[in-house]
Amino acid sequence: MVKDGNKATTNTLISKGSEEGERRARKINASTAFETCTEQISPFGGLLGLIKFLDLIKFEEVFDHLYVAPRRDVKLGNYGMVVGILMLLFIGFTRLWHFTYIRLDAMICGFFQLTRLPAASTFWRYVDSLGLNQANSFLMIMSVLRERIWQLCGLTYESVHLSTDTTVETLYGHQQGGRKGHNTKNRGKKGYRPVLCFIDETREYLLGKLRIGETISGEEVAKFIKKIKPHLPGCVKKVLFRGDGEFFSWESVSACREEGFDFIIANKGAHPPFDPKTWYRRKQLGYNSCIYKPLGWDVPCRFVAMRIPKEQSPSEKEKPVQCELFEDDRYTYRIFCTSLNGKPHKAIAQYDKRADVENLVGESKREGLEAIPSAKFKNNYAYFQIVMLAYNLWRYFKMMAEISNKSDTPNPAVPAHESLKGLTDNLIRIARLKLLLIGAKIVYHSSDRVKYSLMDSRIPGLMHFLNYLDRARARVRPWVEGKLWPCRFSLNTV
Repeated sequence: MVKDGNKATTNTLISKGSEEGERRARKINASTAFETCTEQISPFGGLLGLIKFLDLIKFEEVFDHLYVAPRRDVKLGNYGMVVGILMLLFIGFTRLWHFTYIRLDAMICGFFQLTRLPAASTFWRYVDSLGLNQANSFLMIMSVLRERIWQLCGLTYESVHLSTDTTVETLYGHQQGGRKGHNTKNRGKKGYRPVLCFIDETREYLLGKLRIGETISGEEVAKFIKKIKPHLPGCVKKVLFRGDGEFFSWESVSACREEGFDFIIANKGAHPPFDPKTWYRRKQLGYNSCIYKPLGWDVPCRFVAMRIPKEQSPSEKEKPVQCELFEDDRYTYRIFCTSLNGKPHKAIAQYDKRADVENLVGESKREGLEAIPSAKFKNNYAYFQIVMLAYNLWRYFKMMAEISNKSDTPNPAVPAHESLKGLTDNLIRIARLKLLLIGAKIVYHSSDRVKYSLMDSRIPGLMHFLNYLDRARARVRPWVEGKLWPCRFSLNTV
């Protein structure tokens, strides 16, 4: 019998071996034995992807160039302390005391090249040294990262929609800046009232700040609007600013006009006169518009309105019909001040898309915005921006993962995994299950290596994403090579 020695049997052996391993069923019951092992295991295997991602966008160089260091000297360095807090928030722990649970994690300790992280009190003391200068530098860091991510993902938005809103952070102690104000869930309690601005196209955080617990004034809104343009990517030419009635004032409208922004802001306090003859109906709703100059305004502006017929309750329908004294009593009105042209119903439809900002604010609060680490306002002000930086990192991480799913792979026979599709639309807590909370084993052969289980259905997608990040990291400046538009920010060190 003649044997062909050149025949490759590697694939056959691999497939047979894996099948044999899968056939053996595990038997786990109450009497199952248990023991420990000396191998380092981490439940946060997806952190390797974050480490590669930070290296891809040169986060450390951007940080060293823009960060205003506090006076406190730390052994890990300013970059190590900030990245440690970012990793804590990235994992899902919202309070600094939670460092207790990850001090010995193999993945995090390996990144910092330590056997264990410093105590949680070390990070708290570092946060206690932060203030307004550090908070502003975090905003500049986010602006640089935003342009790089947009370039890497091929985003060329010339027109963006900015949705702005305020929220309430209830305080349960004696923190500086706490005031009693609008707090429907905890009436009578003190709180902060931060303001946040998001880009609707990418659902990322653009600008914001922590505020004392008072309603925002018109002058403060105007200053906030004038800070928006420097943080926008270089490709953006047109901006639509959207805000609720809290942002309605001549100062805010004037600031939008000076910055060249379109705007649509909910009316609060003005009573524009609409011509009764110009109402028109669309889907059982009435629409109208007029040019009106409220008292104290310098120039007249356009106001658009929607009127909704009031529905009668079943008990009221059984009663004899009684005509309302005034026609307006039969309708509920929604009135907006805007610079948009066209039909009123189209302008109001643009405002209604702003409703998604409530979901973004709620997600930000769940990711750590409600955690108040200090009684000092300046510390909380800086921690606010760190939380939002971690929130944006998750947004960018998901965007890059989905982009990797659409990119061409070196081996067309190995398609991307289904788990990466539609990842940008998932909440962070869902993406955390898909890309972060994956068991990993750190082993040492000739060098340290991270191993994942083939039995986990999420591993093919994760491996595809990690390979994509490695290919991107192999390029010198990947955000410059495929430059689509001139960047607004440039660093001398990069």
